[in-house]
Amino acid sequence: MTQDELLFFDRHPQMLPLYQAVGEELEKRGLAYSVKVSKTQISLRNRYVFATVSLPWRRGKGWPEEYLLVSFGLSYQKVDSRIAVAAEPYPHRWTHHVLLTRREDVDDTLMEWLEEAYRFSMEK
Repeated sequence: MTQDELLFFDRHPQMLPLYQAVGEELEKRGLAYSVKVSKTQISLRNRYVFATVSLPWRRGKGWPEEYLLVSFGLSYQKVDSRIAVAAEPYPHRWTHHVLLTRREDVDDTLMEWLEEAYRFSMEK
């Protein structure tokens, strides 16, 4: 983990273990990716960005105080109760947002979604 990644979690250190869990699970699945840290998010990239991780900057109705927001793109809208928001900013480009609040949220379902987003981003 880079110094920039660690500094990103300076204001919300309790969310760092969730981010680390996502990275560990991606590595277990053999997905090669790089990380780009910006002020508001961490982008996970293969050839293109396939997912982003961000910290709370605003709350949706009924959202918890503390969460790690994982966003990923697909060519279609995935419908699941764990997906807090899904939007289609461009035709056939759906962005999905999932709130993580505990380690158990980094499960096979989330990782299958991220793997699918990884493959989808390679097809662009």
